[in-house]
Amino acid sequence: MDRYQLKPGSKVRLSEWDPKDHAAFSGDKTAGLEELQSLDQRLAELQSILYAQQKHKLLVILQAMDTAGKDGVIKRVFNSVNPQGVGVTSFKAPTPLELAHDYLWRAHAQVPCKGEIGIFNRSYYEDVLVVRVHQLVPEKVWHRRYGHIRDFERMLVDEGTTILKIYLHIDQDEQKKRLQERLDTPSKRWKFNPDDLSERKLWKQYMEAYEEALTETSTDYAPWHILPSNREWYRNLMAARLIVEALDSLKLAYPEPPPGVEKVVIE
Repeated sequence: MDRYQLKPGSKVRLSEWDPKDHAAFSGDKTAGLEELQSLDQRLAELQSILYAQQKHKLLVILQAMDTAGKDGVIKRVFNSVNPQGVGVTSFKAPTPLELAHDYLWRAHAQVPCKGEIGIFNRSYYEDVLVVRVHQLVPEKVWHRRYGHIRDFERMLVDEGTTILKIYLHIDQDEQKKRLQERLDTPSKRWKFNPDDLSERKLWKQYMEAYEEALTETSTDYAPWHILPSNREWYRNLMAARLIVEALDSLKLAYPEPPPGVEKVVIE
């Protein structure tokens, strides 16, 4: 999976990252789905130990353009875990209360506790993406936020949070296909938002914003991963691999039972 990790200090040019790439898996879609099922079982095991141990915490941050599959990854990759130990936060436009605080306030409140996996569907990165593209704040304001974000993530890591940041990479043609599918499929039509077409016209500006954000905030303690996402099955497989690898790296173990438990007799 190193092929998709962005090395700290590397300058990102998303045009050089192929959204159709599938070189990290030699099999076809059928074989990929079989491996994904195996990863489901492993993820369920690891999450159970994480929850029992109450020592580590994992924060998964998903960023992407519309239709790239943030919801799809959450639904498919986490379908086997115990919902008691997993929290999903979808960051929409900030409320008046949230706007009255600093931009990291609402995100910090949703960071996972010990023993939990927290998933951010979009995140505080919108404050260097949307606000930049739509010129909601001056450049000097959003530009200094890169430093805030690096420091915030450093603090979270120092306090025991493992951060896994994933950018789901698709191209414009694939987005067009998926938007059209939403219009053509009755069960998906509710997801279509006319504003998506307005945002699509700003594709170039968003790519520039993502390139700088990824470049500025991929660190050794919280690196970005750029996952090719034109193939949905491959996207899900790679995301599952990353999450399982992140949990495996924690060397999780069930806590020791109370002393003398092996002598207990239940009558």
